[in-house]
Amino acid sequence: MDTPSRYAVTLPGVPGAHGPARVVVVHATGQTTADGAPVYADAADTLRVEITAGAARPLTDPAGPGRHTCLTATPLP
Repeated sequence: MDTPSRYAVTLPGVPGAHGPARVVVVHATGQTTADGAPVYADAADTLRVEITAGAARPLTDPAGPGRHTCLTATPLP
Protein backbone atom coordinates (compact mmCIF):
# COMPACT_ATOMS: atom_id res chain seq x y z
CA MET A 1 0.00 0.00 0.00
CA ASP A 2 1.31 3.46 -0.91
CA THR A 3 1.95 6.00 1.82
CA PRO A 4 -0.30 9.06 1.38
CA SER A 5 1.54 12.25 0.43
CA ARG A 6 -0.71 14.46 2.56
CA TYR A 7 -3.00 14.28 5.56
CA ALA A 8 -5.52 16.47 7.34
CA VAL A 9 -4.46 16.74 11.01
CA THR A 10 -7.04 17.91 13.55
CA LEU A 11 -5.77 20.22 16.30
CA PRO A 12 -8.20 20.57 19.22
CA GLY A 13 -9.32 23.98 20.45
CA VAL A 14 -7.90 25.58 23.59
CA PRO A 15 -9.05 23.58 26.65
CA GLY A 16 -11.77 25.40 28.57
CA ALA A 17 -12.24 28.02 25.85
CA HIS A 18 -14.80 26.01 23.86
CA GLY A 19 -12.99 26.99 20.68
CA PRO A 20 -13.47 24.92 17.54
CA ALA A 21 -10.93 22.39 16.38
CA ARG A 22 -8.58 23.48 13.61
CA VAL A 23 -7.66 21.30 10.64
CA VAL A 24 -4.17 21.62 9.17
CA VAL A 25 -3.04 19.94 5.94
CA VAL A 26 0.43 18.45 6.16
CA HIS A 27 2.55 17.16 3.26
CA ALA A 28 5.32 14.58 3.12
CA THR A 29 8.73 16.25 3.50
CA GLY A 30 10.85 13.37 2.24
CA GLN A 31 12.51 13.20 5.66
CA THR A 32 12.17 10.42 8.23
CA THR A 33 12.42 10.22 12.01
CA ALA A 34 15.17 8.26 13.74
CA ASP A 35 12.73 5.33 13.79
CA GLY A 36 12.22 5.56 10.02
CA ALA A 37 8.69 7.06 10.09
CA PRO A 38 7.95 9.64 7.38
CA VAL A 39 7.85 13.29 8.50
CA TYR A 40 4.99 15.56 7.39
CA ALA A 41 4.84 19.37 7.71
CA ASP A 42 2.35 22.16 7.06
CA ALA A 43 3.04 24.79 4.39
CA ALA A 44 4.68 27.17 6.89
CA ASP A 45 6.74 24.32 8.44
CA THR A 46 5.44 25.26 11.90
CA LEU A 47 3.76 21.90 12.51
CA ARG A 48 5.85 18.79 11.86
CA VAL A 49 4.43 15.35 12.66
CA GLU A 50 5.07 11.66 12.19
CA ILE A 51 1.96 9.65 11.29
CA THR A 52 1.37 6.04 12.25
CA ALA A 53 -1.94 4.15 11.95
CA GLY A 54 -4.07 7.30 11.63
CA ALA A 55 -2.45 9.09 14.57
CA ALA A 56 -0.13 12.08 14.21
CA ARG A 57 2.56 12.61 16.83
CA PRO A 58 3.83 16.19 16.80
CA LEU A 59 7.56 16.69 16.38
CA THR A 60 6.91 20.44 16.81
CA ASP A 61 3.81 22.02 18.31
CA PRO A 62 2.76 25.58 17.41
CA ALA A 63 0.50 25.73 20.49
CA GLY A 64 3.34 25.07 22.92
CA PRO A 65 5.47 22.07 23.82
CA GLY A 66 3.64 19.07 25.17
CA ARG A 67 0.12 20.38 24.61
CA HIS A 68 -0.80 17.87 21.90
CA THR A 69 0.62 14.39 22.10
CA CYS A 70 -1.64 12.42 19.74
CA LEU A 71 -3.76 13.90 16.97
CA THR A 72 -6.17 12.45 14.41
CA ALA A 73 -4.70 12.22 10.89
CA THR A 74 -6.93 11.59 7.87
CA PRO A 75 -5.28 10.70 4.52
CA LEU A 76 -6.14 13.02 1.64
CA PRO A 77 -6.24 12.17 -2.06
